[in-house]
Amino acid sequence: MSARVQLQPTLYEQLESLPEGVTGEILNGQLYTHPRPVSRHIRAATRLDRILGRYFDEDDEDPSGWWIFPEPELHFIHNTEVDVPDLAGWQRERMPDWPEGHRFTVVPDWVCEILSKSTAKTDREVKMPIYAHFGVAYAWLIDPRARTLEAYALDAGAWRDIGRFAGAERVSVAPFETVTIDLGKIWVPKSVGVRRGNDES
Repeated sequence: MSARVQLQPTLYEQLESLPEGVTGEILNGQLYTHPRPVSRHIRAATRLDRILGRYFDEDDEDPSGWWIFPEPELHFIHNTEVDVPDLAGWQRERMPDWPEGHRFTVVPDWVCEILSKSTAKTDREVKMPIYAHFGVAYAWLIDPRARTLEAYALDAGAWRDIGRFAGAERVSVAPFETVTIDLGKIWVPKSVGVRRGNDES
């Protein structure tokens, strides 16, 4: 009697079986996981989504606009290179139609990562080179603890620093330079306390 071969689950099968509340990504052939974001992280992502959406993703019939999605599952390589940025945007002329399911296969024009203690190293050292490799045109890194925004544009396959901003500056940053963003509006208000706990990340 031949022995039964026990097949190991693929990385994507492992990603799909992660428990609720855990986000998984497959980066350079490795499965990365991280817990749900903390309040200041959620605040920054939500507020930025609202600000940009109001100007660029409000009129669904405008072909010159953008689609902006929170936490889309980007499949640069189907089920093999799977990245989940905090926000991503596509010019509608490049992605006129949405995917039927949850896999986004068109490379976005812009990504934004909200840095936390548990993800900052991966965002900077692993994901940014991946975004450059697959041709994402613009990337923002936002640190809600330090209250900073770093903006980068892809130039000949490498990231070029196009701006660093902090605090309550009012900024206009590519690829959304036609709108002024009040950075002070995306941080946790100074009048609101943030209690630190064991799940702080």
